[in-house]
Amino acid sequence: MQRREFIGFFAGIAAAWPLVVRAQPAATIWRIGFLTPRSRPNPPDRDAFSDAFIEGMSNLGYNERKNLIIEWRYAGGDYTLLNGFANELLGMNLPVIVTYGTAAARVLQKTTTTIPIVVAAAVDLVGAGIVASLAHPGANITGLSVIDTDISTKQLELLKAFSPKLMRVALLLNPGSNSANPLVLKHLEAGASVLGVKVMAVSAATPQAIEVAFAEAVQQGAGAVIVAADAFFSGQGLQIAASASQHRLATISLYRDHAVAGALISYGQSVAEFHRRAATYVDKILKGAKPQDLPVEQPTKFDLVINSKTAAALGLAIPREVLVLADEVIE
Repeated sequence: MQRREFIGFFAGIAAAWPLVVRAQPAATIWRIGFLTPRSRPNPPDRDAFSDAFIEGMSNLGYNERKNLIIEWRYAGGDYTLLNGFANELLGMNLPVIVTYGTAAARVLQKTTTTIPIVVAAAVDLVGAGIVASLAHPGANITGLSVIDTDISTKQLELLKAFSPKLMRVALLLNPGSNSANPLVLKHLEAGASVLGVKVMAVSAATPQAIEVAFAEAVQQGAGAVIVAADAFFSGQGLQIAASASQHRLATISLYRDHAVAGALISYGQSVAEFHRRAATYVDKILKGAKPQDLPVEQPTKFDLVINSKTAAALGLAIPREVLVLADEVIE
């Protein structure tokens, strides 16, 4: 090839480059929804559950700065806002909506039967009637199911180990989660009767009502409090720990953050890890999977965290048989 012919050939290729570039398909930008009853974090504060979900999505190649938009809707503990937020998200024609908590899942269940819903964590999805079964969820909802009804008796046993003379325990419930409350209360009462403990229910739906509920528990003679798994309670660790300290009540909950804040014990599955796992469901649905074909997951690991400072403040010794089972002891 002569030099002139070579230059002409090269120029022809260069002229074609813009056409090749323009022919490349644009990267897909996914837009999904997330409905949660928790409070929106104020910078620089972070929401551990939302962060875990974002991390899970990032591990699968979805980045909020590149190819992912998340429409966040935080109800701030006010369950009456869930329906309006659900309708907002449904009006956006999103390929999938993620949610947290039984109350929010139930709202979405009533609002749509077509848009895929991934439940990051909720109490007993089968018992609450949100999915047909663990293996075959049916309809448009799947996700991860918290075993609160089964661990409540174990939580009571732990309290009883700390206080063998414990005769009355209060179960802190959120009246906004009516669908799950009867299941938890019924199961705990059955376990409590075997241990010779009487259970009473106290309720709180706002941060201010938590202290009132603890005061009511004392008035009714409760020696300890079990905090039911609830999306609102999950973000109220400081208030729950402060109320427990003020009324000198040994308190146990599902959430590690509560023990870190000053509650005596946390025992149960990691809800943050559930949110991280929820990303795998979203990824599969965005790639074409149907919710009814994705089995519901349940936890296989339960963590026990003990706050030794709180135990000392309550005048309670940590039983050796409990100490050896602890995954973490906060000094």
